[in-house]
Amino acid sequence: MSDTTAEERPAPQPPAPDTGATVVEPGATGRFWSTRRRPSAVVALLLLAASVLLLSDLAAVRAGRPALHVRRTLAQELAERPLDDVWVLVGAGVAAALGLWLLVLALTPGVRGILPMRRATPDVRAGLDRKAAAMVLRDRALEVPGVRSVRVRMRRRKADVRVAAHFREIDEVDADVRHRLEEAVSGLGLSRPPSLTVRVRRPERRKG
Repeated sequence: MSDTTAEERPAPQPPAPDTGATVVEPGATGRFWSTRRRPSAVVALLLLAASVLLLSDLAAVRAGRPALHVRRTLAQELAERPLDDVWVLVGAGVAAALGLWLLVLALTPGVRGILPMRRATPDVRAGLDRKAAAMVLRDRALEVPGVRSVRVRMRRRKADVRVAAHFREIDEVDADVRHRLEEAVSGLGLSRPPSLTVRVRRPERRKG
């Protein structure tokens, strides 16, 4: 009988567990949409009041009572006034402005105080408050030697930083502040990092 040799094969590895999460590349995300509770509540209350008034007037007319004086006056005014009347034009302008306002509220996100962050997974969204982002930039700028005070105005696409330097050369402080702020903006993880506008100056001397 001849001996047979078997090659050693690596043991099969168990398949990686499926976590159910889809890995996506970090990318830009849109702004958060506002629920707009106050405008919705105001519009709902106005429509409810108008509906109740109209239904009660119609029920009164069906019961043989005269219609409301307001509705009769309004119907008479609409029938007799020409279209080029001042009050008709004013009413049409107000109605058009109100409709345009509602359309703008319906078609725009509305949330301006929260900056969207990059998404690592499609099921998780995160945002950073603009005031918190401004505080981070201010603290990073204050770490630069020679900086006395910092004012940061954070917008959705721009960060305006004003620095007061009390020693060192202005150019050196400006370069260090810009470098530190660029690192800070990159570390915020925002979907659309804002552009930086840095202004370094000497503090004004008090007279007297």
